[in-house]
This record gives sequence, structure tokens and C-alpha cells, in this order.
Amino acid sequence: MFKKIYNWSSSWTGTIVIVLGIIFFVAQAFVIPSGSMKNTLLIGDMLFVKKFSYGIPTPRIPWLEVKVLPDFNDNGHLIEGPRPQRGDIVVFRYPKNELIHYVKRAVATGGDLVAIKDKNLLLHPKEGNEFVKANYPKESIIEVGDKLWVVNPYMKEHPGIHHDPIVVDNGLNPSELFNMMPIMVPEDETFMMGDNRDHSNDSRFWGTVHYKYIVGKPWFIYFSWDDNYEIRWDRVLRTVESLEEEIINKDFKIEHKEGIY
Repeated sequence: MFKKIYNWSSSWTGTIVIVLGIIFFVAQAFVIPSGSMKNTLLIGDMLFVKKFSYGIPTPRIPWLEVKVLPDFNDNGHLIEGPRPQRGDIVVFRYPKNELIHYVKRAVATGGDLVAIKDKNLLLHPKEGNEFVKANYPKESIIEVGDKLWVVNPYMKEHPGIHHDPIVVDNGLNPSELFNMMPIMVPEDETFMMGDNRDHSNDSRFWGTVHYKYIVGKPWFIYFSWDDNYEIRWDRVLRTVESLEEEIINKDFKIEHKEGIY
């Protein structure tokens, strides 16, 4: 029995089936294409995406992006699973073009209220005021009307999140360009933002992400190199969580390109 399995797995057919099975249901390679997640994830980081974090997405043939099976559940997943949680880094399909993969951080989930004022992210969780008082430090809470809002709820825990320095020119404060009135995140959807807040093309511009577009979460970086193709050995075989622990003690040189990406 075991010999037959071994012989089959060693054949071309067996190898292809096993590889596709891993890609379909377990992990898939993903390359960070832009700087929208600096300094948590860098351009040139090559990582495996854990595809079973939020259920099992409907399998597609890699690169061709052709669905192998129909979307039986009409939610983009062969097996439904938990939804992204606040603070998760999520790999998902861009809602405007599902052939493109994005990676951002989930900052608000279904039922939450979210707003932006002078670059500050404001969150009123759907659980309400008592939840806010029980789970967030007093210094991070403000009261507006009858609601308690958490100011920048993820920056302390995830030090890779940052903004460009605020520079006032001729009395104009460019941070006002980032203001967003409160919106409620629809059920089964997620508000995504990049950690490189001033240069991220995210939910502030094209809306929330439905569960059907969710692919998984970063597992670990299997290889990484910079723009000069020099290997960043200190990032190889590291999880995002372990890298975040070191960010606060590192002196990163931030070089931003113009615009959002």
C-alpha cells in the first residue's frame, strides 16, 4: 500500500496533483509588489500565504486564475471559515479586478464605524462603548456624541504602521486630504488599509472588501531581496509577527515614491 502511494507520488502525475493540492488548499507563493505595507512587509519579500486561515477559497489554476470548481457557496470559498479580525494582515483579491492580489491590514470589520481625521484612524467597534472601555487604554479613547472612539488602535501593537511627517505649507495642512467622515462597514466586509498610510491604495479609495475576495494571511517569508537584488537574510524564514517585534528597535530609512500604490 505505502509502496504504491510512494510510486504514485514520485510520478509526474502524482507530483502535479500534490503540488496543485498544496496551492489550492494549503499555501501559495506571493511577492510583495509595492511599498504600501512598509515597514511591516517590504518590496521584494516573497512569502507563503496561509490559504486556510479564513476557510478554503474556491481553487484556481495558478497564474491563469481559472476556477477549477464552481463557487458553490456564492462567497468565493469552497469551505467557509472565520472572517478577518481587526488588526490582521490579509491577502485578498482587488474588488475592482479579482485577478490582482493585494495585501493590507484589516482595520475595521462588519458593523464597525470607521473615520479618519488629520491622518488619525478612528474606530468605534460594533460591540459598543462598554467594549471600548474594557479593551482599550483611556488615553486612546475620545468621546464624540454618544459614542466612544479609539484613536489609532493598531499603531502601538503594530509599529510598522506610520505616516509621512506633517509639513504645513502656506497655512495648508495636507493631512486634511486624508479626512473621511464616519462610515459603517457592511456585514461580511472588511475595511483595509496599508501600514504605509500616506501611500497605500486601499479601502479609503475603492471601498470595503467582501469575504468572497479574501484569500488568506501571510504565513512566513521564504525569500527576500531589495531593489539591488541583495538578499535580506535577516528576513528569510521569518513570520510577520517576529519581524514586527524587531521594527521598533530598527532604524529604517523610508524612501517613498510619489502617489499611492
